[in-house]
Amino acid sequence: MSSKNKPIDHDLIRQLATLLDETNLSEIEVEQDDLRIRVARQLSITAPVAAQAAPAPVAAAPQSAGGEVVGAAADPANRPGVIPSPMVGTAYLAPEPGARPFVDVGETVRAGQTVMIVEAMKTMNQISAPKAGTVKEILVEDGQPVEFGEPLLVIE
Repeated sequence: MSSKNKPIDHDLIRQLATLLDETNLSEIEVEQDDLRIRVARQLSITAPVAAQAAPAPVAAAPQSAGGEVVGAAADPANRPGVIPSPMVGTAYLAPEPGARPFVDVGETVRAGQTVMIVEAMKTMNQISAPKAGTVKEILVEDGQPVEFGEPLLVIE
């Protein structure tokens, strides 16, 4: 922020922060005359976001001759510890190319720990573990495009 000895407008900063929350943006910048204010926040996405997604149409699960449902457990979206993508973007498993991944299959994670990043509109959005547990499966490749609600990984 540059201000050339002008007092900081705290009310404007509060208004911009409120606007971020209302619009679900990760950053906003305002420039007026020689004053420039940028307000940004780091998003921490958790599994409850998936509850906002419209449910996908459900096809009837195939049944075996004995009437048992076959393949329902194979769909990762139906697993209890799945973390869905909160947005359309590109999934990254590591903080930068060539770096160690945030998590590996079999690794124990704590609630709030970053497990991957989804880049959307040149903004890196950290995806956090909604609960403590063990990473059972990583369902995307590094650099893979993902859709809103697409299962990213499973923590149980």
